[in-house]
Amino acid sequence: MPKSTNGSISLAFRSTTVIIVERMTQKEKQQNKKAPPSRGPAPLAEITIKAVVLGVVLSVILSAANAYLGLFAGMTVSASIPAAVVSMGLLRLFRNNTILENNIVQTAASAGESLAAGVIFTIPAMMILGQEISVFWIAVIAGFGGVLGVLFTIPLRRSLILQGDLKFPEGVATAEVLEAGQQGHGIKQLVHAGLFGGLFKIGANGIGLWPQTLEGAARAGGSILYFGTNLSPALLSVGYIVGLNIAVLVFLGGVLNWLVAIPIVAAMGEWPLAADGQAMHAKEYAGMLWSEQTRYLGVGAMLIGGLWTIFHMRSSLLGGILSGLKAYNDPAQATALSREDKDIPMKWVLVLIAGSIIPLFLLYQVFVQHVTISLTMAVVMVVTGFIFSGVAAYMAGLVGSSNNPLSGLTISTVVVAALLLVVLMGKEAAHGPAAAIIVASAVCCAGAIAGDNMQDLKAGQIVGATPYKQQIMQIVGTVSAALVIGPVLILLKNAYGFAGVPDVGPEALAAPQANLMASIAEGVFGGGLPWNFVIAGMVLAAAIIALDCWLVRRGSSFRTPVLAVAVGIYLPLELSVPIFLGGLVHWAGSRIRGNTATSREGLLFASGLITGEALMGILLAIPVVILKQHDIALPFWNIPFGGWLGTAALAAAVFLLYRQARLKA
Repeated sequence: MPKSTNGSISLAFRSTTVIIVERMTQKEKQQNKKAPPSRGPAPLAEITIKAVVLGVVLSVILSAANAYLGLFAGMTVSASIPAAVVSMGLLRLFRNNTILENNIVQTAASAGESLAAGVIFTIPAMMILGQEISVFWIAVIAGFGGVLGVLFTIPLRRSLILQGDLKFPEGVATAEVLEAGQQGHGIKQLVHAGLFGGLFKIGANGIGLWPQTLEGAARAGGSILYFGTNLSPALLSVGYIVGLNIAVLVFLGGVLNWLVAIPIVAAMGEWPLAADGQAMHAKEYAGMLWSEQTRYLGVGAMLIGGLWTIFHMRSSLLGGILSGLKAYNDPAQATALSREDKDIPMKWVLVLIAGSIIPLFLLYQVFVQHVTISLTMAVVMVVTGFIFSGVAAYMAGLVGSSNNPLSGLTISTVVVAALLLVVLMGKEAAHGPAAAIIVASAVCCAGAIAGDNMQDLKAGQIVGATPYKQQIMQIVGTVSAALVIGPVLILLKNAYGFAGVPDVGPEALAAPQANLMASIAEGVFGGGLPWNFVIAGMVLAAAIIALDCWLVRRGSSFRTPVLAVAVGIYLPLELSVPIFLGGLVHWAGSRIRGNTATSREGLLFASGLITGEALMGILLAIPVVILKQHDIALPFWNIPFGGWLGTAALAAAVFLLYRQARLKA
């Protein structure tokens, strides 16, 4: 699964107003009227010694925990909200602490989790392909890839966060957590929702009272009828925050794949046999078709959608770069910028991006040992890294970091890099597939950090943080995690091994994304990649773009951003259903209140559900590691009550969220 299996163009889809809570006191407002914030000291402390130390420590811990969880279970969990909650508790041990310190801690800490996703999706694939890699080069790939992810998003901040209509659901939720904890407003409601979300996670994943996913499939002649839903309050909350328009598009993308494409493909082929010689179960067959064929519809759609997104936002992007350079060269303009609108100087951003080509060239030269190819691939990495970082940041604004289909972007990078290497090296190149993975690994790390960084910057915008200070701490957290992720990865390899590597035992970690990347790289060089589905996805994306342009000319409030549909096509249908339900709750609550603005009470409750489930997801990783060594697996029970109890619990979450959503502030 993406970061969950585990992202601007100025969209005019039906606007749901992002809640930016006016937290200033009257005294602060009067002070701001007297003097611009940029000409005096920041009203609250941000980067302090205790915040830096705590951010680095949490970044290291979360990167190690999520590295194991991702290799074992095929997914990671977003750490921004858990990091905010943990830092809130620890900073209260000190006499003085501020909301901006809390925000700085979670900014650095969440980088560790995001970087872990980028590494575990790709580096083990090199080992599966028989290519050894040292701890040093893992740190170089992760460090430079992650730092580039931060740098790439700096010129995107204004167009995606300030000018765009994206919701950044986890960024908004993180800000609500920080503000509720700092000021006490709504903290009781947040805690109650968090307890509900945490207990829900324990019931499904810890004890096993109900399955995490409710799904079923049946054979209909030579075809398949399938339906499934994830019983997740967090996904329900994501749908509530992004609103009905995006939730509908993500769901329709899932329907297009699972209820249209998969049945058609199944009807056109022979029904396969299982290992016991009997006909394969319809649910397993549907999953196999999705994994091996129809998910590539989403990959093709993402390729075109990503290029279209960058093209459509070219003016905002270029304007952001030029305005940043002008502000740097014009001290008067730089001084006029408010504290909440200052980024790292654009001149240094461009210098660092250009300078990154040198270590990347040296990296490729070690493995490829061909100067022309190494230099070409270093430049390709920077270009594709920028494109896919922008796409990852945009999709994080659509559906959040946890549901950002990072593996889909990585697949796209593997395909592009492998095709170019086939031209440069030939199909018979022994190190060709591994070289493609090296490019993809740096791009994957950049994309993972880019999506996370934009969520953090959104939270910072709401609480009044300074962007360049957050960007500095994002780099600090990234570098800290990069220094430890290599030893952690080698330790896991030596202790358990990775499935797909020769001569591993039954304890080998599944590493599903890494095996997928390795097979795709080999498929491009040796043949076997389902190009028909990739091309069909490209054609479908072009049609969706044409429809969206037509809706713009018609002046419609409903829009069809192509990446929202592409995400739905790529993700399992089970993830799209609760997102759709959350969008319906948002719509129903707004009709009762008589306006389309997001209810603060509903937003607080949704944030609490995300917080509780995310925190418990990380905490459950600890017993998973410990019990695994004693041949004990979670959950303890074998789903004794079936899906009806989980369905009832999710229905209760829907009702409680709706009750809050219909309340007026």
